This record gives sequence, structure tokens and C-alpha cells, in this order.
Amino acid sequence: MPAVKEPISLMQNDNKRPDGTTLLPLARGKPIAWDVTVPDTYAESHIGNTATKPGAAAQKTAQKKIDKYSKLASTRISYPFAIETAGTWHEIAIELTQEIGRCITTITEDNRETTFLFQRLSLALQRGNVVSFHNTMLTE
Repeated sequence: MPAVKEPISLMQNDNKRPDGTTLLPLARGKPIAWDVTVPDTYAESHIGNTATKPGAAAQKTAQKKIDKYSKLASTRISYPFAIETAGTWHEIAIELTQEIGRCITTITEDNRETTFLFQRLSLALQRGNVVSFHNTMLTE
């Protein structure tokens, strides 16, 4: 499926742009656009909510993305892709990953593709956490 990273000119007024978009219709006859965000589960701005409700940071940031790209609804289906640093996935990120996994399975005929995709994305998150953690350490 052809896609474009950080497409320009999707929204004429404010030049906001999602992380990517498909060039061809994929869902409900429209191309999809996605924007990835990884909120810090333990940030001061989230800790009050994440301490009492798992996934609260992912929910809050996904809603911000939905609001941010609401004007794209006429031409594209927008997917906020939010995964917290502690590993909690927003339900829309899960749905999109499952859909992509189904598309890969259709091509490869391997029913494990969705599982592999979740594993790859989870490892990417863990590697990003390691880099972030490592960068906070004092180096001499």
C-alpha cells in the first residue's frame, strides 16, 4: 500500500500534518492518516490520572490528536496512534495495528503476522525508552 511520510498541504489553514497517510483508499473508501504519539506515563502532567486509571495518558493524547486532525475527516480517516511509555496502548492504536496485521496476513498467508507486528512495535517502544533513559544519565 503506497504511503507518504509527513505529507504537506493536507490542511491548508494551519499546515498541521500527520505522520503519514496512504495514497489509496484503505478504510471506508477513504485513505487513512495516522499520527503517532508516545506520552510519558510517569510525567507530572499525567501521573495523577495514570496512577488511578491505566491508559489515561494514551487516552488524553489520542483525544488531542483527534481534535487536532478533525478537519481531515472529509477526505481521510484519521487514526491517533498512542502508546504510553509504560506500554499501555490506546484502543485505536490496537485496532489499526490489527488491521495492518490482517493486510500483511492476506499477502503472506501467515496467521502470526499481527502478533509479530505487535512484538516489533513493542520492542521499538522499549528501545526508545532505553535511549530516553540513557540520555538522562550524566556522562563524563
